Amino acid sequence: MKTMQLLNELDLSARHAHAEGLYVDKNGRVLRYTLKPGQSFREHQTPESPSYIVVLKGQGIFAGADGKEERIGPNALLIFDPGEKHIIRAIDQELVFVGFLRGAPGNISDRVGGELGRRHAA
Repeated sequence: MKTMQLLNELDLSARHAHAEGLYVDKNGRVLRYTLKPGQSFREHQTPESPSYIVVLKGQGIFAGADGKEERIGPNALLIFDPGEKHIIRAIDQELVFVGFLRGAPGNISDRVGGELGRRHAA
């Protein structure tokens, strides 16, 4: 068993929204996202995987393929289908959430972990 404290050592960069690989292996990825108020991730998608998001802290605006924006806070689970375009924006407080993705096609090694997974996912 492996454990992590999801709200420890947050990187709330003053310049831009931040995504950090917490755990990566050939079966999937766990990423932690941190945004300061007003920061956002432009429209994007995960073409080969559904995207499961769990909001841990703060409030954010999330919109899926239909473009309908919703204010979402802690303890919410969001599910985006493979290829579904979505946007994310922090409102008036820090926003922290974790994303889970199936598979890591670029990770050709059997090594796992945030740094190791990223290093080998070329």
